[in-house]
Amino acid sequence: MTLLPWRRSPIAMATGASLALLTAVVPVEASAPDWRPPPARDDDSVVVGDGTAASCTSAAVVRAVRRGGRIRFACGPAPVTIVMRRTAEVRNTSTRVVIDGGGLVTLSGAGKRRILRQDTCDRSLVWTTSHCNDQATPRLVVKNLTLRDGKVSSGDLEDGSGGAIYARGGRLRIVGTRFVDNRCTRTGPDTGGAAVRVLDQHRDRPVVVRRSEFVDGVCSNGGALSSIGVSWRVVDTTFTGNRAIGRGANPARPGSPGGGSGGAIYADGNDFTIELDRVRMEDNRAREGGGAIFFVSNDRTGTLSIESSVLRRNPSLGFENWPGIFFLGKGRPRLVDSVVR
Repeated sequence: MTLLPWRRSPIAMATGASLALLTAVVPVEASAPDWRPPPARDDDSVVVGDGTAASCTSAAVVRAVRRGGRIRFACGPAPVTIVMRRTAEVRNTSTRVVIDGGGLVTLSGAGKRRILRQDTCDRSLVWTTSHCNDQATPRLVVKNLTLRDGKVSSGDLEDGSGGAIYARGGRLRIVGTRFVDNRCTRTGPDTGGAAVRVLDQHRDRPVVVRRSEFVDGVCSNGGALSSIGVSWRVVDTTFTGNRAIGRGANPARPGSPGGGSGGAIYADGNDFTIELDRVRMEDNRAREGGGAIFFVSNDRTGTLSIESSVLRRNPSLGFENWPGIFFLGKGRPRLVDSVVR
């Protein structure tokens, strides 16, 4: 174990490797598109557009997501931005919804609305079971897209969380996707997830995030990701410039609106895990606790694992017990070949 200097916390470490080596090992060109050929056309495939940029509209995206299946885009050879006039919502009768932007498509909330929503407990999206919190489907996959300028601003936990994506129930997977300048409600002890908010996953399986990037998200808590009782596996991904700007923490201090924790990730609940592998978190910030990560397992069964990763310059302006991390869970965070300072 090699101790590294840290201005505010007594614990800062790199295990098994030097900072220089880790800088070379940790990714990421997360914004690079996945150039593998699109999947073969099948019975549930949907194509947005007729080959021109003008044909790729918000209405076409909303219809495609409502129908479900494998969604691809034919918007021409150049990058295209589709400004969403409505939030695209997944119907709970869909088995799978795979939205593949092919590395060329940006979906924008225009600073006015959430971009994508899945909620297995919402009757308006077809309520299929009394066990909606543990429903196996839909399986939602977001890949090779950019999601930017999503915004929600309600004090309600659901309506105020998840500026780009809100997901409850079923399964969520994110691959090769950039999240840029997303916003959610600025105050509140539990509202969170400027980019992504998740409540419940089938059989408590983790949300998987691979080869993705989260930049300049702002919310009360969780400037990138936020969840309650949900596990995460994040691989080959970067978090840069995300901020938790609420005030008063959780539970909210008397006279304050609450919030301000988890500059990049805010995770609360009981028995859940977060696994970070080849992740870079830099220059994220929390007004209260956890400039990089806020992790509270209420029954102290949850675990945090950080492997082959670099976390640095993630100030916690209020409190932390590791550099850039506030952790209450089982034991201590597991650090392998990582730099945290």
